[in-house]
Amino acid sequence: MDQSETPLLTALEQYHRLDRYGFAPPGHRQGRGTDERVAKVLGSDSFRSDVLASGGLDDRKSSNGYLSRAEQLMADAVGAEQAFFSTCGSSLSVKAAMMAVAGNDPGGLLLGRDSHKSIVAGLIFSGVTPRWITPQWDEEMHFSHPPSPEQVREMWDKYPDAAGALIVSPSPYGTCADIAGIAEVCYERRKPLIIDEAWGAHLPFHEDLPTWAMDAGADVCVVSVHKMGAGFEQGSVYHVQGDLVDGAYLSACADLLMTTSPNVLIYSAMDGWRRQMIEHGTELLGNALGMARRTRDRIAAIDGLDVLEDRLLGDEASHDLDRLQILIDVSALGVSGYQCADWLREHCRVDMGMTDHRRILATMSMADNDATTNRLVESLGMLVRAAESFEPPPEVYLPSPGELQLDSVMSPRDAFFGRTEMTGAAGAAGRVAAEQLTPYPPGIPAVVPGERLNQGVVDYLRSGVAAGMTIPDATDASLEQFRVVVED
Repeated sequence: MDQSETPLLTALEQYHRLDRYGFAPPGHRQGRGTDERVAKVLGSDSFRSDVLASGGLDDRKSSNGYLSRAEQLMADAVGAEQAFFSTCGSSLSVKAAMMAVAGNDPGGLLLGRDSHKSIVAGLIFSGVTPRWITPQWDEEMHFSHPPSPEQVREMWDKYPDAAGALIVSPSPYGTCADIAGIAEVCYERRKPLIIDEAWGAHLPFHEDLPTWAMDAGADVCVVSVHKMGAGFEQGSVYHVQGDLVDGAYLSACADLLMTTSPNVLIYSAMDGWRRQMIEHGTELLGNALGMARRTRDRIAAIDGLDVLEDRLLGDEASHDLDRLQILIDVSALGVSGYQCADWLREHCRVDMGMTDHRRILATMSMADNDATTNRLVESLGMLVRAAESFEPPPEVYLPSPGELQLDSVMSPRDAFFGRTEMTGAAGAAGRVAAEQLTPYPPGIPAVVPGERLNQGVVDYLRSGVAAGMTIPDATDASLEQFRVVVED
């Protein structure tokens, strides 16, 4: 295929050149009706390019096939058999994949317990039974790693009737599973493997990055172009290969969840990014990896900051690491990651990618340069000097790995939609949760609906909130109250 093509982007340019006008949504009419104060902030061109996908960019029958052609080009670019665009983020794409593989299968789905909250939402929507795979755990660092092939094999032995497996890799920290090994285990059973590779859209385009899921043998792979690519927020692609998952059925599942008013800007940006990666990706990502390596060394030279790398890899840890993700342990400063992130935002106007009780994360991209990395390193130096004046952070209770493994006693769907009530924190332990409780970022639920709460997890979440942790999906953000199932 001619990878210099950009069907969607070219069609949008033609739309402007032909001076089309629609008596149909969107009501702002290419920005004509937009308040000047709004356009001043958002830019008039963003409204000018916000047009209908069908009956606007394309005709009412989509007979020009702009979207389908762009999807074919994407699949060809990365070596997948099929690719589908979504303007509702990987949160939608991964739900569609779960429904296509296990939506009506009583055997359930093997899932890493370090899955993103969007996957748990998929369990609630679909009613799929989770067969949780316990992640590898670094107890000292209070840090999880993706499951190993051996752990996946053990779960297949325990649940041989499961419909398939779903693994998150890379994690939000950049740590990666042995996808090839896991794919081999799944293929032995002729069961599909879904990879939630939301943080890995860039992986196919440089050999020094971790292995791309399709190359490693996955059947379905979901990526977020906005995370590590150059697309708008909500831009996602899900890829399919092999004969274990029907691409047409997967697309139909996505259609059940997807908006009927997709944003043409999101589509077109993904189309253009694919061309950019084919033409310049090796150079751009190679430069980014070199810059990230130098930035890692500069940060590691700052007293009190520990750039994690070797600790994240090994037999009992992760298989590989995306080194564009720079994970920094700040615990030697006697402060928390929450305090550091808040100070950097307030005093340096710098936002970090992730924070927890002892770490902050800087996500590098091909767009960074000497100016941005210098700003990061200088800001971190200022942070270290300022940390001496920070109040001692509130202590966060850190449960043991055993305490973190809550017992699943109901399906997430039944618990979420069943009879519920609010109970005080003092009486929450022993009750069945009816809500997700997800420290965010990175967005990995500590509690899934249907799990029985224990005191260790309650104490962890409540002490975390007191220390600066954010749990946006809690019914009561203060965690004075918990939503639980009414049990007979």
